[in-house]
Amino acid sequence: MCHRISPLLIAELRGALDELHETGHPRVPKRDPELVVPDAYPGKQLPLFMVDENGELDAVELTWGFMATVGGKEKLVFNTRIETALSQARSGRGLWAEPLLRGRCLVPVRSFYESWTRNPSSRGAQVRFTDPAHQVFLLAGVWQNDRVSVVTTTPNASVAPTHSRMPLVLGPGESGIWLGPNYASLADRSAINLQAEPEV
Repeated sequence: MCHRISPLLIAELRGALDELHETGHPRVPKRDPELVVPDAYPGKQLPLFMVDENGELDAVELTWGFMATVGGKEKLVFNTRIETALSQARSGRGLWAEPLLRGRCLVPVRSFYESWTRNPSSRGAQVRFTDPAHQVFLLAGVWQNDRVSVVTTTPNASVAPTHSRMPLVLGPGESGIWLGPNYASLADRSAINLQAEPEV
């Protein structure tokens, strides 16, 4: 379950949109190497791309996590299992039905972290995952009102040794698929290559 990511700044997302409008490519401007950007955790603001009412990408900040009643208590739910969301979207009922149908979004990150669940001796330690081919990559998300959740799926070969779930990482050219009608085809992330770096 993903509960720690290295996000971009909202200014970086807006800069990428400016590049998209000027050149047709949403490049993220180079970051000052001395600038320290804290990792994001559930309950905090998370910069992301959403589609606005005009069908254009917009950069916004939303709170990471939906409030849901679980066992009679209010709980912050910050990951969305793609299998559950697809089932709820088909039935038209459930927490994730409307966000998946009408609130899919893109969460740009430099890395995400997973805690060890596969190796009991390493339980509690975390592993940082990056895309070896890109400094910035996209996670699939869903949003509603002022809340966002990161979509998760079955882990691929990169993540499976560490954890039983992984964020739905989008590869090159897949952002349009996630935002379009064929988003369900992206549940299988076996072709995505990630680099694992255990924290010491």
